[in-house]
Amino acid sequence: MEGLAVTGASLREVYGGRRVLVTGHTGFKGSWLALWLRSLGAEVTGLALPPETTPNLFESARVAESCRNEEGDIAELATVERVLARAAPEFIFHLAAQALVRRSYRDPLGTIRSNILGTAHVLEAVRRAGRPACVVVVSSDKCYENREWWQAYREGDSLGGHDVYSMSKGATELVAASYRRSFFPPERLAEHGVAVATARAGNVIGGGDWAEDRIVPDMVRALAAREPVRVRSPDAVRPWQHVLEPLSGYLALGAHLAGRGALSREDACDAWNFGPLPSGARRVREVVELLISAWGEGSWVHAPDPAAPKEAGLLRLAIDRAVARLGWTPRWDLETAVARTAWWYRSHARGAGTDALRALALEQIRAYEETSRAGG
Repeated sequence: MEGLAVTGASLREVYGGRRVLVTGHTGFKGSWLALWLRSLGAEVTGLALPPETTPNLFESARVAESCRNEEGDIAELATVERVLARAAPEFIFHLAAQALVRRSYRDPLGTIRSNILGTAHVLEAVRRAGRPACVVVVSSDKCYENREWWQAYREGDSLGGHDVYSMSKGATELVAASYRRSFFPPERLAEHGVAVATARAGNVIGGGDWAEDRIVPDMVRALAAREPVRVRSPDAVRPWQHVLEPLSGYLALGAHLAGRGALSREDACDAWNFGPLPSGARRVREVVELLISAWGEGSWVHAPDPAAPKEAGLLRLAIDRAVARLGWTPRWDLETAVARTAWWYRSHARGAGTDALRALALEQIRAYEETSRAGG
């Protein structure tokens, strides 16, 4: 199905009227995904704890109107089993996680509990349910053993991590792979019906992220207060992309797991990178300057923190496998991603209400689909 990875029409054929469970739907990426799936006509159930920040995209864009909202902790197996039984999902997108490197230094056990045990609970609940499903487990580009080299990481590279967060994402991949091999082997897919894949995304930006210790939310808070933006590591390199880019990859992967693409279901049961084109791997200072320009005013200062925990200074993702085999391609360059991000935050800063912010998020989803349909 040509254009399957990104066009609204082809995705609607896959997800329209289908039962979909999104874990972590109150988070930044999960909220965008719930909105997108509902716009495609899916019957969405979300399982998550309440939003962690105020403000947050879940409330700002009234995401609860796009899904059946189930409040609960994935670290509790009984909760996951209960929600799975109610939702009877045909697709599962597992995004719920502790998502911050610096927090993992403060709360290592909580990070392990959410990211490793939580993933095991989702897959165990699927195993116990005994129903067919397409499962996309979302980890992170931090899952790789980062050697601080310029070479982009590929899906077969070593997993690991210096910090607990990165380790937990490598372990998430191992949990998913072990469940796939032990209980859902692709070569026996016709018998058990459960197709499991993992997705590793780069650094995402977009409207509605208010997490601590992330450069864009930190910038927006400073710019709205007319204060200089304090930047810890201006020369760190990350694979930046708009949040809709990896989400389009997750949706495309789910479609292939369901047998709705050129790749066989069995071959789709694998690990996949979803990052930007090589030009998207840029220094933090470049993203800062682009956002200040798009905002229309502001300044930044280098504010290193000698006491800060270690974070990788260089990270790039290779996306050749997803491009060649899934037919997925990123569509928005960094300048477009930053402009779309600034537009959403400026609207929020100027007092836009939930109607306007929800409409703006949906308009950006439509714009992404139209860009994809146009082929650039």
